[in-house]
Amino acid sequence: MAKEESDARTPRRRRRSSEEVADRILEAAAEEFEQSGYSGATTAAIARRADVTEAQIFRFHASKQALFRAAIFTPLNRHFADFQARSVADQESGKGGKDLARAYIGELQDFMASHSRMFMSLIVANTYSPEAADAITDLDGLQAYFEKGKAMMSARMEGDAPVSSELMVRVSFAAVLANLMFRDWLFPPGLASDTEIREAIATFVIEGIEANGPVGEGAGN
Repeated sequence: MAKEESDARTPRRRRRSSEEVADRILEAAAEEFEQSGYSGATTAAIARRADVTEAQIFRFHASKQALFRAAIFTPLNRHFADFQARSVADQESGKGGKDLARAYIGELQDFMASHSRMFMSLIVANTYSPEAADAITDLDGLQAYFEKGKAMMSARMEGDAPVSSELMVRVSFAAVLANLMFRDWLFPPGLASDTEIREAIATFVIEGIEANGPVGEGAGN
């Protein structure tokens, strides 16, 4: 009788739907990969964080590599696509030349800062566990960013440029990414304010791009 009363007082755990379980796994995996890196993260730790079993993880994802791509690779690709859509809207707002370039670089800095842990997870995985980040070129959103930047630069150049548009847009992207990823190393406290650092990055990139010619009104067309 006492056991029956105890059982009656113990609330039953609500059964979670497959969608809820899948979401918890991806959220836990992203946190674990960001915290421990690809090599350090284990499916056992991810299962504990998600409050699921490892068997449940492997029902949704065939391997740790597949889980990494689903938790880090796919969302980052989606974020790039969203960023591209917003930047197209900005282009259509009427801004031109350096104003557009500076606004675009500022938005790129915000985007990278918002998703810095995902970027770092991808960078570390590609360095130490390349099989995890296999075919980073599959990041369609990133490739679209490069193609758009190449087209913008090519449209305003006359004749042969010292640096190809395809190379210039990638170097510019790398400059912004490196400054954000290694911010604590590069800019010790007291060196400059956040605003000054952001402005310095934008100015550096714009002046670098101007090696191929001034950023005039054509850059916004």
